[in-house]
Amino acid sequence: MTAPRLQLLELQVRGVRNLEPIAVTFHPQLNVVTGDNGQGKTSLLEAVYLACTTKSFRTPRLREVVTHGSGQLLVNARVSERRGELEPLEREQHLSSDRGRVSVRIDGNKPETLASYAVRSPVVVFHPDELALSSGPAGLRRRLLDRVALYTSPASARAASAFSSALRSRQELLRRGGSGAELDAFEHVLASSGAELTRARERAVAELEPAYLAAFLRIGAPAVRVEMAYQPGGSGDAETLSRELFQRRPRDARAPAATFGPHRDDLALSIDGHPVRLVASQGQHRAITLALKAAESASIARVTGLEPLQLLDDVSSELDRDRTEALFAFLREARGQVFLTTPRSDLVAHAFSGQDRKAFHVVEGRVGGL
Repeated sequence: MTAPRLQLLELQVRGVRNLEPIAVTFHPQLNVVTGDNGQGKTSLLEAVYLACTTKSFRTPRLREVVTHGSGQLLVNARVSERRGELEPLEREQHLSSDRGRVSVRIDGNKPETLASYAVRSPVVVFHPDELALSSGPAGLRRRLLDRVALYTSPASARAASAFSSALRSRQELLRRGGSGAELDAFEHVLASSGAELTRARERAVAELEPAYLAAFLRIGAPAVRVEMAYQPGGSGDAETLSRELFQRRPRDARAPAATFGPHRDDLALSIDGHPVRLVASQGQHRAITLALKAAESASIARVTGLEPLQLLDDVSSELDRDRTEALFAFLREARGQVFLTTPRSDLVAHAFSGQDRKAFHVVEGRVGGL
């Protein structure tokens, strides 16, 4: 099997949750982390995600990731990237936080933006909470679209941040009975950034859809027809969005949030022409979620030319036998470097028998090789 074009070679970690300070090197293709629950397996994957994206997949608040009583966090990743037939180039990606002050560096240099840092080493994570991707709240699916949009429309991260901030300010002003130039200013920002975000998500869906259909054929039941469609809560036209916000001011003043805009977007999923949330079985929900994650990975790989790092946290404990086998079949075909945590080392040994890999075992935050 050809080595992935993107590889995490080494990771140094200090001050992340219950993990002891560590420096670990990884296998270029498959890395399996075992251990009982609560020992730090997920924290190791979280540290990988932090090093690649500056964010946690478990919490939006970085301070919650810092070891209790420490105040300081550091993750340093040595990454190898190969383009075409050129020799691989190595780089260091560094994230540190000292009592809330965050610093990121690539080879010692400060990136232009956090978003430009986050796309250098693509990573896709699949953890048990994402089993609600097909049946849970729309926010989960909006985050999926925004992760893909970060690569297909790089300016979308800035637009999303501007929209979110202006949305909160407008709502507070409406509650206080505000009007006039200040409200106009917030709605101007909402219209331009919201329309840009809508267009970015439209492009993300266009990228995801063919990859999702192909993945479901492999992971789910071939006789079942699945579809996806973008359901915008706003408009990709700034003038339309501005007009709607102005007309809805009285209604929005009484509502928990604005009634028009991309914060109300959803990704509609159907199976045999019916909404997934109404008709899908538990097994079908799991297959759809796996297909969505596979599509996320394939879309990012197509846009960047790099196979994303694959982080899979304890998914085997939540999947039935057939879907677990389907997942492992997908992973055996995946070209990206894989990091997988499980309490069931026997299941992994069976699924990947004969495949070279590196194994780690975590006990009370200490990471050791097997």
